[in-house]
Amino acid sequence: MKRTLGIKLIVGIVLYGIIGFLLVASLVEWTYQQKAQSTEATRLYKEALAITANYAADYYRNRLTQQELDKQMRVLSEYIESDIWIVDRKGVVLIGVEEQSGAYEIPGFRISDFGTKYYCTGEFYGCFDETMLTVFAPITVDYKVRGYVMIHKSLAQIYRDADYFLNIAYTALMALVLVAVVFLTMYLWNTYRRIWMMNRVIHKYMEGDYEAEMEVGTEDELGFLSAAFNYMLNELNTLEDDQRKFVSNISHDFRSPLTSIKGYIEAMMDGTIPVEMQGKYLQIIITETERLTKLTSGLIELNQYGGHGKMMLDKTEFDINEVIGQTAATFEGVCNAKHIVLELLLTGEELYVRADQSKIQQIIYNLTDNAIKFSHQDSVIQIETHVKNEKVFVSVKDSGIGIPKDSIGKIWERFYKTDLSRGKDKKGTGIGLAIVKEIIQAHGENINVISTEGVGTEFIFTLPFVDDAED
Repeated sequence: MKRTLGIKLIVGIVLYGIIGFLLVASLVEWTYQQKAQSTEATRLYKEALAITANYAADYYRNRLTQQELDKQMRVLSEYIESDIWIVDRKGVVLIGVEEQSGAYEIPGFRISDFGTKYYCTGEFYGCFDETMLTVFAPITVDYKVRGYVMIHKSLAQIYRDADYFLNIAYTALMALVLVAVVFLTMYLWNTYRRIWMMNRVIHKYMEGDYEAEMEVGTEDELGFLSAAFNYMLNELNTLEDDQRKFVSNISHDFRSPLTSIKGYIEAMMDGTIPVEMQGKYLQIIITETERLTKLTSGLIELNQYGGHGKMMLDKTEFDINEVIGQTAATFEGVCNAKHIVLELLLTGEELYVRADQSKIQQIIYNLTDNAIKFSHQDSVIQIETHVKNEKVFVSVKDSGIGIPKDSIGKIWERFYKTDLSRGKDKKGTGIGLAIVKEIIQAHGENINVISTEGVGTEFIFTLPFVDDAED
């Protein structure tokens, strides 16, 4: 596997720093140049207005000779570091600087080219070899425009004056980008380190080190991912133990009846069991076969409910009291044989719930069957219903052998049997309560167990109550 993620992160951060600096620097430079250009244009425009009022107007009123005006313009030109022209309405330069002095006509000059602005940028009709900022102000005498004062200044010079401030801005920007890159590098490196650690744990797990874990550390998304990753590894780690337990349990539950069936059949075939006794042992074989059939059916049903599958429910509204009565009637023969009384303590004549009727009947059957198996002769089993907080509580309570404390939390596991139950539950498969738990959870309800060893056990589960008076 190529470990290129770290290199990609470093290259990405460097490119981010370079591209980010260039983009922001270009934007800052363009913005500052535009600001400098606008500021300088405003300043020069004020100078042009002052020239029109103090010098150019006097020239057109013959109060100032052309030589005197030219001398004044040269002094001002050096002072403001710009070229100053006096231009008539036709574009003839009357007063200028150096080679533009004298009668020099600006090619293609039209004052309308300025539009509504008082300045423009460019080579000014080809008069200059570089880009210039040109500002103009009209010379008005007796309410008539006689000419224009034009001031030209090189944009390069304007930008050079702003370079000092740009250099400060570039330095600050570079420092800001470096700080951002450092913090981003630290953050991404921490993220990469967590991913690298996760990758290392996976490799350890692949090599057989099932104890390796991720360091959770934070409570952010990475911390949640690390915790979920540790949970997943723990689940995978326990999966092998679960598989061994499953194979061990299923092997034991299948091997015992198969061994009995094989032994009795061989004994009958070789004459060990006489013919007159075969009926008794054939009945045992039938019982063991029924146990295997029940176990196989339970496994198929539990496989449909468990795992990542979703139990399909056919929810309807039905009378839970009626279902309990019908289910209890099926145990009449067994109860009579063991002298057990099924006492039904039901709320009202009718009590409606919304659930899957067949599966709820299966729960009641399983719980009642268990209660009868583990109850003593001449005892009472109570099945009770009552309503509280929009829930119907169904209780199956016996006075049998009870469940040890260390087994309470395990009775819902598949194939689990307590040591006390193994002597009595010869036909049990150990998956009845697991099926009950799956059905209750599929309904979004709860089931609890209260048990005292040697006293008895009570199972209580809930169902959603339906007020039949509203129908």
